[in-house]
Amino acid sequence: MSKQKNNSLAELPVGFRMVEVSREPIELFKILKFEGLVGSGGEAKVAIASGLVLLNREIETQKRKKIVSGDTIEFGEEKIFIKLSPFTSDNDSPQKIEVKPTVKKKITRRKAIPVLSKK
Repeated sequence: MSKQKNNSLAELPVGFRMVEVSREPIELFKILKFEGLVGSGGEAKVAIASGLVLLNREIETQKRKKIVSGDTIEFGEEKIFIKLSPFTSDNDSPQKIEVKPTVKKKITRRKAIPVLSKK
């Protein structure tokens, strides 16, 4: 496989375009969806399960296959090379939100008061 150098000094296979991801691993079907190679996540899963997607030049049928930097994906005429973005840091990770349990209010039911009717 012949390779060419790009500006970031990573080796990019000839004919592939680079896709930078902010974190890894990322699931295969998500890459197809986010890169616009398919119309939806469901369509991506069908394409993968049907054997239409190549991962590192081999047919991949696992929809949730974990993709990491250096992997190549081929689908139809599209060829992409996955690279971890150099700008990722701990600050980019989602913040943890502390969830406190809510206090349940006690619901009191009023007792029915008998109504005395005058006759």
